[in-house]
Amino acid sequence: MTAAALFGRARRFLTEEDWTFAPHERPAMPGSPGSPDHPTGRRIAYGAISILVGLTAGLGNALVSANTYTLQGALGLDPAEIAWLPTVYVMSNVSINLLLIKFRQQFGLRPFALLFVGLYVALTLAHLFVHDFWSAIVVRASSGMAAAALSSLGLYYMMQALPAKWRLKAVVIGIGVPQCATPLARLFSPELLAMSQWRTLYLFELGLALLSLAAVAALRLPPTTRQRAFEPLDFVTFTLYAGAMALFSAVLGLGRIVWWTNAAWIGWSLIGAIPLLAAALWIEHHRVNPLLNTRWLASADIVRFAIVTLMARIVLAEQSFAAVGLLTTLGQNNDQLGPFFTIIFLASVAGVVLSAVTLDVERLAHPIMLAVGLVAVAAWMDAQSTSLTRAPELYVTQALIAFSATFFLGPALLFGMTRALKEGAGHIISFIALFGIINSVGSLAGNALLGTYQVVREKANSAAIVDAVDPTNPLVMQRLQAGGAAVGQVVGDPGLRSAEGGALLSQAATREANVLAYDDVFRLVAVMAAATFLYLLFLLLRRTRRARQAARLAMEQGA
Repeated sequence: MTAAALFGRARRFLTEEDWTFAPHERPAMPGSPGSPDHPTGRRIAYGAISILVGLTAGLGNALVSANTYTLQGALGLDPAEIAWLPTVYVMSNVSINLLLIKFRQQFGLRPFALLFVGLYVALTLAHLFVHDFWSAIVVRASSGMAAAALSSLGLYYMMQALPAKWRLKAVVIGIGVPQCATPLARLFSPELLAMSQWRTLYLFELGLALLSLAAVAALRLPPTTRQRAFEPLDFVTFTLYAGAMALFSAVLGLGRIVWWTNAAWIGWSLIGAIPLLAAALWIEHHRVNPLLNTRWLASADIVRFAIVTLMARIVLAEQSFAAVGLLTTLGQNNDQLGPFFTIIFLASVAGVVLSAVTLDVERLAHPIMLAVGLVAVAAWMDAQSTSLTRAPELYVTQALIAFSATFFLGPALLFGMTRALKEGAGHIISFIALFGIINSVGSLAGNALLGTYQVVREKANSAAIVDAVDPTNPLVMQRLQAGGAAVGQVVGDPGLRSAEGGALLSQAATREANVLAYDDVFRLVAVMAAATFLYLLFLLLRRTRRARQAARLAMEQGA
């Protein structure tokens, strides 16, 4: 076979020029795969690949986020530097979907899959040989872009795994699988770190990427219809929008680490981000074929959706920040929390499955309301924690929150997606951009808000505790003497023993102040979740009342 023939075959394979669609197999829109009937064996393979690709997308960042303290020491980074690694992941992930959708529409699914997964493999491999701070930043940024592509692929593969009548259930499962990666990462990462510190984490990430590349190369998605999609102004908008989102993400991700009023670059970042975003929205508002349909995004229905979903993402940060932070403060780490994260993982899986099984496209707001209500109840129960609290006391409440985190996500996606499709396929990009902001930046905002509130409350509680400590109080004197006696065998000087007793009492006061601060965080989350629940209930009751009024008016006019 000649080189020209080989090139022609490869070109047809990559550009999907050899596919003929039957009428019922045609894609719903350019850039999405067709919907042919598959034999059972192929459906099982599609489902397995979807789970592999989805977990690869989620684990890339989860492995880093779950082990920041260990990686900080292994890579020789300070707290601000290690905080950049998960932050830069969000910076690249939040905006790349603007281009990925049009890339699929113009070039097809096959080049999309091989290019982005292959790029992820190459950069992860390179990081094993160049492992300074800046190489870690490059890998995390590429991981964010690749995760956006892998999440889309995982969703499309799951849509092929289930029959056409269950296509929406497949969407719920496909979007939920990556969310199960965080508890899974915390569950087995201690064993990986015990083998060879950070290198094993990146080797594992590389292995997942290679398996995903092999899987999508071996079993391709049904091709899509293609059309010319990119316009020159798309890249102008993307540059402005991505720059603004990157700056906002940096502020939210690092603000509570370097503290909001202590770092001048936070103010300059906000000064730069606001005009960049305004310029991007101004350009899109006056375009004939915009990437971001500003008029639709500003409609009342979409604004309400954004507010409710953003609030849900913020209160769901209770688990990743507050619960894990409390247990860490009380001396427990990933090595000791195996049963805890096992329960969270199983609850997350249960949330995905039950969300798909109970899906009702006419009642998409109800799962969101239920999830937020469960978070309110669980957070209020967690607010009773003390310095004697251990992981078993949090099993039930954290299982409820993990269940809620995956139970609400699929219906929330479909709620906005159905409204975008009613307006036309062009609104899909606008909705995906909005959904990306809500989930990625919303998670950062949740950690930033709860983290800042915890620090403020810890300072206030610490001051109150110190003011209440009277050295002349017999109980305080007894505590100081007990602390000094504890080090009596190694410290002979009475003055030093007394000082050590004071230091131990100070540590105990700091621990109690932190526990009280986390209780305050739990109460804040409960109040916010309850307010969101009541707002959703108000919207549902109002919609029901208006529907009844419209039906009554129609009956009167008919009579």
